[in-house]
Amino acid sequence: MTEVTPAVSESREGPVAVLTLQSGPVNALSAALREGIRAAVERAEADQAVKAIVLIGGGRMFSAGADITEFGKPPRGIVLPDLLNRIEGARKPVIAAIHGNALGGGLETALACHYRVAVPSAKLGLPEVKLGLLPGAGGTQRLPRIVGPRKALEVIVGGAPIGAKQAAAMGLVDEIAPEDSLRAHAVAFAERVVAEGRPLTRIRDREDRLAEGRDDPGLFDAFRRENARRLRGFEAPEACIACVQAACTLPFDQGLAFEREQFLKLVSGSQSAAQRYVFFAERQTARIPDVPEDTPTRPIAKVGVIGAGTMGGGISMNFLNAGIPVTIVETKREALDRGLGIIRSNYETTARKGRLRPEDVETRMGLLTDTLELEALKGCDLIIEAVFEDMGIKKDIFSRLDRIAKPGAILASNTSYLDIDEIASVTSRPGDVIGMHFFSPANVMRLLEVVRGARTERDVIATAMQIGRTIGKIPVLVGVCHGFVGNRMLAERQREANRLILEGVKPWDVDRVIYEFGLPMGPFAMSDLAGLDIGWSRETNKSESVRDLLCERDRRGQKTGAGFYDYDAKRNAMPSAVTEEIIATVAERQGVRRKAASDQEILERCLYPMVNEGAKILDEGKAIRASDIDIVWINGYGWPVYRGGPMYWADSIGLPKVLERLRAYEAEYGDAFKPSPLLERLAAEGKGFKDL
Repeated sequence: MTEVTPAVSESREGPVAVLTLQSGPVNALSAALREGIRAAVERAEADQAVKAIVLIGGGRMFSAGADITEFGKPPRGIVLPDLLNRIEGARKPVIAAIHGNALGGGLETALACHYRVAVPSAKLGLPEVKLGLLPGAGGTQRLPRIVGPRKALEVIVGGAPIGAKQAAAMGLVDEIAPEDSLRAHAVAFAERVVAEGRPLTRIRDREDRLAEGRDDPGLFDAFRRENARRLRGFEAPEACIACVQAACTLPFDQGLAFEREQFLKLVSGSQSAAQRYVFFAERQTARIPDVPEDTPTRPIAKVGVIGAGTMGGGISMNFLNAGIPVTIVETKREALDRGLGIIRSNYETTARKGRLRPEDVETRMGLLTDTLELEALKGCDLIIEAVFEDMGIKKDIFSRLDRIAKPGAILASNTSYLDIDEIASVTSRPGDVIGMHFFSPANVMRLLEVVRGARTERDVIATAMQIGRTIGKIPVLVGVCHGFVGNRMLAERQREANRLILEGVKPWDVDRVIYEFGLPMGPFAMSDLAGLDIGWSRETNKSESVRDLLCERDRRGQKTGAGFYDYDAKRNAMPSAVTEEIIATVAERQGVRRKAASDQEILERCLYPMVNEGAKILDEGKAIRASDIDIVWINGYGWPVYRGGPMYWADSIGLPKVLERLRAYEAEYGDAFKPSPLLERLAAEGKGFKDL
């Protein structure tokens, strides 16, 4: 018979019962662990020899919170709010001893204890908002009572964890314990509590810190205004704010009831379902069917970057931030100095905002070596080319790298569109060549498309995925095709947006519909921001498109004060009569029939072709999973996370509905809307992309 390890192990240190959570790897508060804690607390409370209780996490952390896999299923055992009320109501002092993480329900558990001690490296937080939820076990009611409503709003609505020292400064942690002796320190702390006859400090009974919210009820509306842009479209943050406000205006038990009502509404809603899907989808990206997790990786101790422009500089910063030395190469000293200046300026700006110490700026810049000689890259383990998007230039560079780079070095291209296999063909080592497509600004955007060539070795793929995570990116493996996943789908949206404006829809109306859907900006605002002259020249372009004519009039986007929009001195966008005139001219030349379009038609014509292209990408094997496509679009293009990505969104609408509309548009506009065979098959079988 297999021996079952108890969820909570119990031991004694003199008069102190030490209850250790043993539900690895993260001590998620599953039904078994909740029941184990309840039973252990009740045994300790009933034992007359026990005078105090220490609750501590086994393994690498206190607790990462709720077991998300239980959401939406019938409850088993004691529910977390009832367990925490039981802990808080214990007749003996309960001390939470925190190391690693105390997140979500883990922190709520600590808040229900009478005292909290933590090691300096511990992280505490309530990240439920990132799953479209709120802390549903008293977190929105207890936290404001101990740190005040303003700090509580920052922690709960922000969702980011804080360090133990910051938590202690807030009053959330009672004492900082030595890093290597948490258990002993927590036991000694518990003994002092007993010896000194300290009261059972139940947070639910505290009222003093709530005065801030009661005396200044405008605090909540001010917080909403300050964070309006960041929270746009999300339901959970508003529910979190309402619950913290309820903590200031309602008795504790009524506040708990209000919190529970709001939690149940969110957990059964579409936004939380989408955000929970994204949580798991992001973790799925690391699973590559023919590249096992134990695939050996190549050591990356030194990186070379070719090109010191916007992309090359941003790429370099990622590695410098991770403590990895970088050698950056340019062809001219002026370009090199300009790039180095921008990197330093970016770091100094971050330091002025308090997010980086001044000495860290010098440490990171000290890891950067600049040179005009490509041969200086001969000792690098990974070389990333980030030059102009021209196949001839890239092939010349890779041909030279083939002669310069040491054996086993990984040769990567930051190309956005071009064929990695063609680039690799000029080398004698195509197995070492891979695409690493960073998104601009490369030092900020989280997405990294890792492009697998036909002959790319498995250990090269594993290394690129691993180093992507090391530098804080979300790497997604994709196959070779024009534009890969993200830009290939974006091209479908851009094509249709351009057709809509020729038919008479105003560019700002297309942008408005896309913005109201939840994306950060529409296609024409995005073009103005990037610059309309990317890839355009007066010599080669033929005055055929709206973009051509805008560029010819020096309307090249925000940088020239005009593009699709007119811009004032502060770059505020305004509709442009000049743009309308240019669009009308092109429409007349091309014989486009002018007609009106509803917001729904604009949305469908811009987004359904993207879904259709995603289906083609899956059918061709250029993406492993539909969820990988969703992660690309959420992290590379700002698709609203509460809609779960374009493929998830299509499933939520129903593929038969998407197919019906594509066929209708195909009948009117032709093959651009021709449905993918995969989409047709899934719709006919009553399945979704999630079923692949």
